Amino acid sequence: MMAVSVVIGYLLGSINFGVVVSKGLYHEDVRTKGSGNAGTTNILRTYGKKAAALTLAGDMAKGAVAVWLCHWGVAAFTGADVNGVYAGYLAAIGAVCGHLWPVWFGFKGGKGIAVAAGAILASEPVVLLALLVVFFSIALTTRIVSLASVTVAVLYPILTLLWSWYTQRSLLFTGVCTVLMAVLVVWMHRANIQRLLNGTEYRFGEKKKDE
Repeated sequence: MMAVSVVIGYLLGSINFGVVVSKGLYHEDVRTKGSGNAGTTNILRTYGKKAAALTLAGDMAKGAVAVWLCHWGVAAFTGADVNGVYAGYLAAIGAVCGHLWPVWFGFKGGKGIAVAAGAILASEPVVLLALLVVFFSIALTTRIVSLASVTVAVLYPILTLLWSWYTQRSLLFTGVCTVLMAVLVVWMHRANIQRLLNGTEYRFGEKKKDE
């Protein structure tokens, strides 16, 4: 059942709404535009707020649905809610992997922030609320979305472990799963991190040099 949860999460995560929205509404692939990323930020810069809102909602929804579906399905099947919790975390990892390497779209996807946010909404909404406060505080003050994204990715395992300790959940399993998710997201931002270190990372709202 646990392996099935990973597969379900992966298949749902592979539905990349950035690609779906760009192809469905604009008849082109967003991965050939801007940064080449299929995430919400590139969609916003390329097509505007409406397309970005649809992409964000879809990518968050697939993460949440994967966790909820596997959590309650496994809990009902086994008769133990703790098994559902474990299945939910595994589905979240699968969904993030699906978003990063979508089987339906040539294994080239986004960077995992939106789908991870949806998964966290389904598993630890209190943690998500804290992460959103940090994310928007950094994004609005620095105008660097990648800095906000990497920061909350690093904070996610820490805050989740604190919440798990408070709610008396398994710290070991929670720690392994959340660290893995964080590592995946940070790894996908490695080029952004290099630009941050070089002082050349894009600030939202600024004009490109060739514009």
